[in-house]
Amino acid sequence: MKTQILKSLQTIILLLLLTAFFSSTNTKAEEKQTHRQTKKTYIIHMDKSTMPATFSDHLNWFDSSLKSASATAEILYTYKHVVHGFSTRLTPQEAETLANQPGILSVTPELRYKLHTTRTPQFLGLDKSTTLLPASQQQSQVIIGVLDTGVWPELKSLDDTGLGPVPATWKGECEVGSNMNSSHCNRKLVGARFFSKGYESALGPVDLSTESKSARDDEGHGSHTLTTAAGSVVPEASFFGLASGTARGMAPQARVAVYKVCWLGGCFSSDIAAGIDKAIEDGVNVLSMSIGGSLLEYYRDIIAIGTFSATSHGILVSMSAGNGGPSSSTLSNVAPWITTVGAGTLDRDFPAYITLGNGKTYTGASLYSGKPLPDSPLPLVYAGNASNSSVGYLCLQDSLIPEKVSGKIVICERGGNPRVEKGLVVKLAGGAGMILANNEAYGEELVADPHLLPAASLGQKSSQILKSYVSSSVNPTAKIAFVGTHLEVQPSPVVAAFSSRGPNALTPKILKPDLIAPGVNILAGWTGAVGPTGLTADDRHVSFNIISGTSMSCPHVSGLAAIVKGAHPQWSPAAIRSALMTTAYTSYKNGAAIEDVATGQPATPFDYGAGHVNPVAALDPGLVYDADVEDYLGFFCALNYTSFQIKLAARRDFTCDPKREYRVEDFNYPSFAVALETASGIGGGSDAPHTVKYSRVLTNVGAPGTYKASVVPLGDSNVKIVVEPGTLSFAQEYEKKSYTVSFTYTSKPSGTSSFARLEWTDGKHRVASPIAFSWT
Repeated sequence: MKTQILKSLQTIILLLLLTAFFSSTNTKAEEKQTHRQTKKTYIIHMDKSTMPATFSDHLNWFDSSLKSASATAEILYTYKHVVHGFSTRLTPQEAETLANQPGILSVTPELRYKLHTTRTPQFLGLDKSTTLLPASQQQSQVIIGVLDTGVWPELKSLDDTGLGPVPATWKGECEVGSNMNSSHCNRKLVGARFFSKGYESALGPVDLSTESKSARDDEGHGSHTLTTAAGSVVPEASFFGLASGTARGMAPQARVAVYKVCWLGGCFSSDIAAGIDKAIEDGVNVLSMSIGGSLLEYYRDIIAIGTFSATSHGILVSMSAGNGGPSSSTLSNVAPWITTVGAGTLDRDFPAYITLGNGKTYTGASLYSGKPLPDSPLPLVYAGNASNSSVGYLCLQDSLIPEKVSGKIVICERGGNPRVEKGLVVKLAGGAGMILANNEAYGEELVADPHLLPAASLGQKSSQILKSYVSSSVNPTAKIAFVGTHLEVQPSPVVAAFSSRGPNALTPKILKPDLIAPGVNILAGWTGAVGPTGLTADDRHVSFNIISGTSMSCPHVSGLAAIVKGAHPQWSPAAIRSALMTTAYTSYKNGAAIEDVATGQPATPFDYGAGHVNPVAALDPGLVYDADVEDYLGFFCALNYTSFQIKLAARRDFTCDPKREYRVEDFNYPSFAVALETASGIGGGSDAPHTVKYSRVLTNVGAPGTYKASVVPLGDSNVKIVVEPGTLSFAQEYEKKSYTVSFTYTSKPSGTSSFARLEWTDGKHRVASPIAFSWT
């Protein structure tokens, strides 16, 4: 008895000691976490013109200002171009104190942004148009800066064979870091930098066991976007034999520079700002950013502020529209100085045939390349019936009951977690295969994935039939057969379901996205650090991977912009964007409108903007809608920004002229977003006509000629459209002519929006602008 009591006392003492130890450990961890949470990163924008004469150096002024608010805070980055200022870690109280110091324009909390996650040159007509493309030596003078997860420098897509010396305008460098040295750069990869201070301040030091503290890409996304934009020609490229052929970026002769601002924990705005700042200083010509986040007023958005600075330095900025589709008003990166790119499909897919026990076969898509399933049918089960979770149908981690899925093909529904992760969940539970079923949000979109088990995605209609078959059959079975690569798929392109849509929630009178480009099942370079799925369990290694997203469409346009820049080095960023937009197409060769895969119906300018990019036509657009910094300052005035807000957004003193009328309707954009009020809102009764006028200026960038205007209604708009004058004659290059478009209406049509298309043509060129009407 005494022995038992003694053992019990020993056990209690041991538990108390362990509790005290873990309590102490947890307390220290909590204190560390609390300390990290109470301090956060802020970007400090200072008024350059108010530096006291007692300071001979701006850095000393920055430091003195910071020390007045916090004795312990240190400067993370100093900025020269994005803002005049610095970033630092502060408590909310310290940030408030600093904001009240003289010379401080703004103290902005850091935000975390996310990434918008071969056949393409042929699909875009680049392989048949070498005589129309600019000479390679012109293209090789263009440098594309890519802000992303870095680069895998050993890729064959970065071979510099045949390239001449690095352009004399280049001022960048190849920074040394873990697993990366200066010798990794060459005449193709001319620069590589990394920015981790914001990331490390928020989440702690970079874990060198999982990612490199350097410009080396351990995630894959950056290598893919960079080689899509400007990868060198690589023969016999493929993904496990799929999509085989010659891989090349859009501008294979252009140079690339890498700015690693995204890490496994995300992309932090202080790092992004530092990356943009250095890219401007280094001398890039095009900036490609497949990054997005929340919509903020332009003077509060560090990405909008930074890209405005880049544009003012003559740099075209291409950014992804986001992957929030098919819901409306889901766009990112809507500033009018940014080229906002949505996603469409190629004429290539990777079919998989799903045959049910009743003999019916349906076509899905897959990049699975491993051991196939047996020819004989396997039992089929719906994940929702093989889980104790209320959302078991999504195949989330540890949600499936092994006894109910072992040896079976499991139907998982899309959403909630990554598609490839669903396959891993099924595999770990003992499932033999997976069918990924689309719901209404994704429609008939088929995104192929490199699953770790035999799996295929299936469109919504077929998925509904599949689920009905399972629920009505006593012993449902299925087979999945993988058939490789299929070319010349029609119709193509179609707008991807995931591609974010308009209207523009921040500035409704600016139509976004600007255009679409290939973004579904894109083959491009990949990191050697992780497998094609990015999952820890994936130990495969590839030089090329196939992935989808507006992250993929953005670098297509970045590379195509580099081609136009090479052909017309004197053109402004706005002129290049205009050329890409006004030459885009909105219908197939048979005249039918480009489809939206989410609905199976004709897509609209809220889905594709000006249309699908047509790079060969963009080289000779005839006319362009140009804009400079003064136009953007006028745009801010049209938004009723104060001089202080303009200074935050544009880094310059500017006062709107009180005698001038500023209107967003008159901002010289290549598209029209027309907000119309209903009869009850315009007064005068339902039959009283109401007119809204928009003005534009066209610049001739071709031979002398006369252009005539025409308007093509797209559906029932009940709006009379008049262009005045209807004819514009240009006698010389760079001559400018203005015109006005009047929109007159009396009543609202059915629905909340309608569309039209304005075209100017001289018989050779077709300068087209989409018109989107929205009713309020």
